Amino acid sequence: MPQNSNSRISSEGMDKKIEQSAWSTKWVGMLVGSLLLVLVIVYSFMFMDARSTFNVDEHSINISTVQQESFQDFIQVTGTVQPIQTIYLDALEGGVVDEVYKESGAMVGQGDTIVVLSNSDLRLSVLQQTSAIYDQINQTRNSRLNIEQNTLSLQERLARAKNQLEITKSNYEREKKLYEQNLIAEQQFLETQENYDYQKKRYDLIYESFKQDSIKSKQQLRQIDQSLDRMWTSLEAVQNILDRLVVTAPISGQLSTIELNPGQSISSSERIGQVDILDNYKVRVQIDEYHLANITQGLKGTFDYNGQTHQLQISKVYPVVENGQFKVDMEFTSQAPGDLTRGQTLRIQLMLGSSESTLLLDRGGFYQETGGNWIYKVMEDGEKAVRQDIRLGRQNPNYFEVLSGLEEGDRVITSNYSSFGDSKVLNLE
Repeated sequence: MPQNSNSRISSEGMDKKIEQSAWSTKWVGMLVGSLLLVLVIVYSFMFMDARSTFNVDEHSINISTVQQESFQDFIQVTGTVQPIQTIYLDALEGGVVDEVYKESGAMVGQGDTIVVLSNSDLRLSVLQQTSAIYDQINQTRNSRLNIEQNTLSLQERLARAKNQLEITKSNYEREKKLYEQNLIAEQQFLETQENYDYQKKRYDLIYESFKQDSIKSKQQLRQIDQSLDRMWTSLEAVQNILDRLVVTAPISGQLSTIELNPGQSISSSERIGQVDILDNYKVRVQIDEYHLANITQGLKGTFDYNGQTHQLQISKVYPVVENGQFKVDMEFTSQAPGDLTRGQTLRIQLMLGSSESTLLLDRGGFYQETGGNWIYKVMEDGEKAVRQDIRLGRQNPNYFEVLSGLEEGDRVITSNYSSFGDSKVLNLE
């Protein structure tokens, strides 16, 4: 019993409750870690760029500087050299080639015979038409002769009536004096007086008929003369049909024809060649229909040839649009280069307006990705480029006009953006 008591007392003296501290090492570590995480997040928001970035080799991109310079609104067009004037040769009448006098490529003078055709059916037709016209001319001449003969007949009747009137008048005046002196019977005088009155009325009637017939005859003769003139003109035209079988040069110049050989059949209205005036040239230019409203006569363009710059001016605009393009003719403002050839192609800068000073940005591949709505602008330190909203205006093959978003001296990336994705910031390395 005593022993057990001592043991209990000893056990109670050794078991002592230890109080655990509220700031254990574990809790302290967790608290410190949380604070560090908060500090990192705060630092990221305050001091680090959270935008999406992309690393870019600076040597693989093009960087341009925005400049205040003179802007010239122009487009690049392609023109084809053509003779200043070309006259085409068409066969006015069909036939078979009888003889070729001038070969293609030869220089010809105005009126030179180029080729002669033969057409037996046409010759027969011309003979028949000529004969018919001669018959009409003869009939018309006979009508004229009949009118003239009728006029002469009336003139003869009028002359006889006048002569008879004069004789009757003389008798009447003589017998009147005798009757007044009671030297002849009254019956004889009255008969002479009645005869005189009759001849006078007869003459007046014939004269009136002659006067009206003369007016009518003059009109008929005038119409006949006009008909004869038309017939002679028709006859000349018919006879000249055979002249159409002879193809001659309408102007002096260089001849270009299809291959012509004796015996070859040529259809009516078939184009057999052309004659070009080579004293000067013009340039036929194809332009996109988008520019139709801005293209007018007088606009100028330039092109470089053999180390020299030559100027052209629009002389004619063809407003018909074909396959999305329309045509203009441009002529040289001074003498054209002497070694140009027909069909040669020229690259021309066509000016659309006068030049003016404005902010300019080099053209580049960036436009395909951004549509000109934004661009990567290089920061002053040169280490980064960030997106910058911009607005562009006019453009030419070399520059864009900057309306807003950039200032003179700003450096921007103008090369293609296809590999940058949606990155807001580019790190330049």
